[in-house]
Amino acid sequence: MFTLTGTAAERIRQAALEGGMQSLALRVAARRERDGSISYGMGFDEAQAGEQPALLRDGVTVLIAPASKPLLQDTELDFVEMEPGQYGFVFVQHAAPRRGGCGGGSCGGGSCGSAC
Repeated sequence: MFTLTGTAAERIRQAALEGGMQSLALRVAARRERDGSISYGMGFDEAQAGEQPALLRDGVTVLIAPASKPLLQDTELDFVEMEPGQYGFVFVQHAAPRRGGCGGGSCGGGSCGSAC
Protein backbone atom coordinates (compact mmCIF):
# COMPACT_ATOMS: atom_id res chain seq x y z
CA MET A 1 0.00 0.00 0.00
CA PHE A 2 1.19 3.54 -0.79
CA THR A 3 1.44 5.77 2.29
CA LEU A 4 2.08 9.40 3.06
CA THR A 5 3.71 10.80 6.18
CA GLY A 6 2.06 13.55 8.17
CA THR A 7 4.95 15.87 7.30
CA ALA A 8 4.45 15.25 3.57
CA ALA A 9 0.70 15.77 3.89
CA GLU A 10 1.28 19.08 5.67
CA ARG A 11 3.65 20.31 2.93
CA ILE A 12 1.28 19.17 0.16
CA ARG A 13 -1.63 21.04 1.78
CA GLN A 14 0.58 24.12 2.09
CA ALA A 15 1.63 23.92 -1.59
CA ALA A 16 -2.00 23.49 -2.67
CA LEU A 17 -3.01 26.54 -0.65
CA GLU A 18 -0.14 28.65 -2.01
CA GLY A 19 -0.99 27.64 -5.58
CA GLY A 20 -4.76 28.00 -5.23
CA MET A 21 -5.22 24.26 -5.89
CA GLN A 22 -6.98 23.19 -2.69
CA SER A 23 -9.76 21.50 -4.69
CA LEU A 24 -7.34 19.23 -6.56
CA ALA A 25 -5.92 15.87 -5.57
CA LEU A 26 -2.25 14.89 -5.61
CA ARG A 27 -1.53 12.51 -8.47
CA VAL A 28 1.49 10.26 -7.90
CA ALA A 29 3.08 8.25 -10.70
CA ALA A 30 5.98 5.85 -11.11
CA ARG A 31 7.65 4.16 -14.05
CA ARG A 32 10.43 1.65 -14.48
CA GLU A 33 13.49 2.96 -16.33
CA ARG A 34 15.69 0.91 -18.68
CA ASP A 35 18.32 0.47 -15.97
CA GLY A 36 15.73 -1.02 -13.59
CA SER A 37 15.41 2.08 -11.42
CA ILE A 38 12.06 3.69 -10.71
CA SER A 39 11.28 7.31 -11.59
CA TYR A 40 8.64 9.12 -9.57
CA GLY A 41 6.46 12.10 -10.36
CA MET A 42 3.66 14.01 -8.72
CA GLY A 43 1.47 17.02 -9.27
CA PHE A 44 -1.98 18.37 -8.57
CA ASP A 45 -4.76 16.99 -10.77
CA GLU A 46 -8.50 16.37 -10.99
CA ALA A 47 -9.82 12.85 -10.57
CA GLN A 48 -11.03 11.26 -13.79
CA ALA A 49 -14.63 10.05 -14.06
CA GLY A 50 -15.04 6.99 -11.85
CA GLU A 51 -11.50 7.21 -10.44
CA GLN A 52 -11.26 6.34 -6.76
CA PRO A 53 -8.63 7.85 -4.45
CA ALA A 54 -5.78 5.52 -3.55
CA LEU A 55 -5.30 7.29 -0.22
CA LEU A 56 -6.93 9.94 1.96
CA ARG A 57 -4.65 11.31 4.69
CA ASP A 58 -4.73 14.49 6.74
CA GLY A 59 -6.80 16.36 4.16
CA VAL A 60 -4.80 15.13 1.15
CA THR A 61 -6.39 12.99 -1.54
CA VAL A 62 -3.88 10.87 -3.49
CA LEU A 63 -4.63 9.47 -6.94
CA ILE A 64 -2.55 6.71 -8.54
CA ALA A 65 -3.05 5.40 -12.07
CA PRO A 66 -3.46 1.60 -12.27
CA ALA A 67 -0.17 1.24 -14.20
CA SER A 68 1.77 2.91 -11.35
CA LYS A 69 0.19 0.98 -8.47
CA PRO A 70 2.52 -2.05 -8.59
CA LEU A 71 5.60 0.21 -8.55
CA LEU A 72 4.24 2.26 -5.64
CA GLN A 73 3.30 -0.75 -3.53
CA ASP A 74 4.97 -0.50 -0.10
CA THR A 75 6.22 3.02 -0.89
CA GLU A 76 5.96 5.99 1.45
CA LEU A 77 6.11 9.65 0.44
CA ASP A 78 7.89 11.85 2.98
CA PHE A 79 9.11 15.45 3.12
CA VAL A 80 12.57 15.70 4.68
CA GLU A 81 15.60 17.94 5.08
CA MET A 82 17.95 16.59 2.43
CA GLU A 83 20.82 18.97 3.21
CA PRO A 84 20.95 21.74 5.81
CA GLY A 85 18.19 24.16 4.86
CA GLN A 86 17.12 22.21 1.75
CA TYR A 87 13.89 20.24 1.93
CA GLY A 88 12.31 17.91 -0.57
CA PHE A 89 9.98 15.02 -1.13
CA VAL A 90 11.42 11.52 -0.88
CA PHE A 91 9.87 8.24 -2.00
CA VAL A 92 10.91 5.44 0.36
CA GLN A 93 10.37 1.83 -0.63
CA HIS A 94 9.88 -0.38 2.40
CA ALA A 95 9.99 -3.64 0.45
CA ALA A 96 12.27 -4.78 -2.35
CA PRO A 97 10.91 -3.50 -5.66
CA ARG A 98 9.98 -6.03 -8.28
CA ARG A 99 12.48 -6.60 -11.10
CA GLY A 100 15.22 -4.24 -10.08
CA GLY A 101 16.57 -1.55 -7.87
CA CYS A 102 15.47 1.73 -6.49
CA GLY A 103 15.93 5.06 -8.21
CA GLY A 104 14.88 8.64 -8.11
CA GLY A 105 13.21 10.99 -10.46
CA SER A 106 11.80 14.44 -10.67
CA CYS A 107 8.55 15.68 -9.27
CA GLY A 108 6.26 18.41 -10.43
CA GLY A 109 6.45 21.40 -8.16
CA GLY A 110 9.50 20.51 -6.13
CA SER A 111 12.68 18.69 -5.47
CA CYS A 112 12.37 14.97 -5.25
CA GLY A 113 14.57 12.00 -4.52
CA SER A 114 14.25 8.42 -3.50
CA ALA A 115 15.52 6.32 -0.67
CA CYS A 116 15.58 2.62 0.02
